[in-house]
Amino acid sequence: FLKMLGKDRIIFVTKEDHETPSSAELVADDPNDPYEDQGLILPNGDINWNCPCLGGMASGPCGEQFKSAFSCFHYSTEEIKGSDCVDQFRAMQECMQKYPDLYPQED
Repeated sequence: FLKMLGKDRIIFVTKEDHETPSSAELVADDPNDPYEDQGLILPNGDINWNCPCLGGMASGPCGEQFKSAFSCFHYSTEEIKGSDCVDQFRAMQECMQKYPDLYPQED
């Protein structure tokens, strides 16, 4: 049977349900669905700050510095990509050094 819980649809199956081949159909992703997982770059070319691939770096005490540095690098058109972003990356690193428990430094 089927139960709706907010945006989620929960389907309960029986042992008999598992004994027959599935007739489920895959549905194409809806890029306008706010709950749909997107990659790092959204279809419109913007950075997806909610992407789990960023490991939460876009939030926290240095989130704004991270966003500034990452945006600069992403949109950089320099011959050596990101070479125009040194100040932003320096600010991010300086912020992270203030929180060694949250941002451990590699030796």
